[in-house]
Amino acid sequence: MCTIQQLAYATAAIFAFSTAAFADITSETVEYTVDGDSFTGYMVYDDDIEGQRPGVLVVHEWWGHNEFARSQAEKLAEEGYTAFALDMYGTGKLAEHPDDAKKFMQATMGDKQALEARFREAMSILQDHETVDEDRIAAQGYCFGGAVVLNMARLGLELDGVVSLHGSLGSDIKPEQGAVKARVLAYTGGADPFVPVEQVTGFVSEMTNAGADLSLTVFPGVKHSFTSEAADETGEKFGLPMAYDEEAANRSWEGAMAFYKDIFSR
Repeated sequence: MCTIQQLAYATAAIFAFSTAAFADITSETVEYTVDGDSFTGYMVYDDDIEGQRPGVLVVHEWWGHNEFARSQAEKLAEEGYTAFALDMYGTGKLAEHPDDAKKFMQATMGDKQALEARFREAMSILQDHETVDEDRIAAQGYCFGGAVVLNMARLGLELDGVVSLHGSLGSDIKPEQGAVKARVLAYTGGADPFVPVEQVTGFVSEMTNAGADLSLTVFPGVKHSFTSEAADETGEKFGLPMAYDEEAANRSWEGAMAFYKDIFSR
C-alpha cells in the first residue's frame, strides 16, 4: 500500500517526466556571412520557456560544424539555455579525414583577425535572438573549439564565461594583466598527448599572471576527445590517441552546468 508521501513522490516524478517529454525544443538553421564568406549555424532553444534566458555559443571540433556540435547545443537547450552552434570554417567545410581537419584548423587559427570576426558575428547573432538576454553570454568549445573560446577570453571579449573541453591550452595570444574578463573553466585529459603537461602548467601560469578566474580539471589517464562517444571508433580508424570516457564526459558536463548556473546568477 502506498502512503500519501509515496503517492506525492510518484506524482512529482510523473510530472517531471511529462514536462521533459513535452518540452518544445525548437531548432533553426542560420545562414550568415562574415567578410563575404558564407557560414551555417544552428540555433536551438526550448520554446516552452517564457522570456529571455542566457545564451551559450558552441564551437565545434577540428572536424567542423557537425552533428556532434549540434547535439551539444541541443543538450544545452534542454538545460534551459538558447544555444548557437556556430561555424568557424565556412558553409560546407566539413572534414572526414584528419589531414583535411588539420588544414581547416590551421587556416582558421592562422588568421587571428578572421578568427575573432567569425566568433564576434556568431556572438552577435546569438545576442540578437529574441529568446536571449544579451548581457548573459558564455561559450564552450571542444578540441579546436576549446582553443577558440580560450583565445576569445584572452582577447578580452565580453563573455560571462568560457568552457574548454579537451581543447589546446597553449596560444601565441598572451593576455595582459586584467585583460581576461570571462571566467574560465577548462577540462583536459591527463593522457592527452595533444595537451602535454608542459602546456597545462604553462596555461596555469599564463592565466595566473593575467589575473584570470580559472578553474582547471585534469582527468588522470583520460585521452583526447573524451566527451565524444565516436572517439574510440575515430581513433582506431585513423590511429589517433583519442577515446571516449563516460565518467570524464559526465563530470565535465555537470561541472559546466554548475558553472553556468553560478556565472549567470551574478
